[in-house]
Amino acid sequence: MKTYSTFSCCYLPPIEYFYYLVQENHAIIDVNENFVKQTFRNRCSILSPNGKLDLVIPLLKKGKQTKIKNIKIAYYENWQKVHWKSIEAAYRSSPYFEYYEDEFKTIFLEGKPTLLIDFNLKLINKIVELIGIPIEIVLSDKYINKDETKSDFRSISPKKKPSLNFSDYIQVFSSKTGFEPNLSILDLLFNEGPNTKNYLVSSVIEH
Repeated sequence: MKTYSTFSCCYLPPIEYFYYLVQENHAIIDVNENFVKQTFRNRCSILSPNGKLDLVIPLLKKGKQTKIKNIKIAYYENWQKVHWKSIEAAYRSSPYFEYYEDEFKTIFLEGKPTLLIDFNLKLINKIVELIGIPIEIVLSDKYINKDETKSDFRSISPKKKPSLNFSDYIQVFSSKTGFEPNLSILDLLFNEGPNTKNYLVSSVIEH
C-alpha cells in the first residue's frame, strides 16, 4: 500500500489534485472514506463571465458517517444538462473546447449513474487519458489510514488554500476577471490542451 498515494474521489478535481497525481506511478482512490459535505467530492469550480462558478452535484440525503461509495446522486432536476450548459458557456470560445467537447458531452448527457463515485471516476479516468498521465489507479477495498499510504491528498479542499503557486495561463475571461488559479482541471485542459501535462509538471511550484 505504501507504494500508492491516496486521493479522494472528486468531481472534476482542481488543478492542485492533478499536480500531485501526475507525479505518481500508482494512486489509490479511497472510496471507503466517509462523505464530507462542501468539498470537491461533489463540487468543482469553473470560470464564468461573472467570475468563479461552483457546480454542485445534488445528492440523495444520507445519514452521517456514510461512505462515499454509498452516496447516491439525486435527479430531481436535470443537473447534468445545467452543468454541461454552464461548462459550454464558460469554455466554448477557449482554444481546445471543441477538441475535447465530445469526450465530456457524452459523459454528461448520456446515462444517469446511480452512484456519485461512478460519475466522478468516469470523468477522472477520461481526464487522465486525455492529459496522458501514465499511472495505475485502483480503488480502496477499505478505509486507508494515513500511516498506510505513501502520501495522503484527501485533505485537498475548497476551504483550504493550497501550498502551491500557479503560473498564469490565458483564461477565457481573465481580461475581465483576472487570473483565477486552481480551478477545475477542465479550465486548464480547455485553455492549454496538449500542454496541460507540461504545465502541471513545470508551472506549478510548491511553497
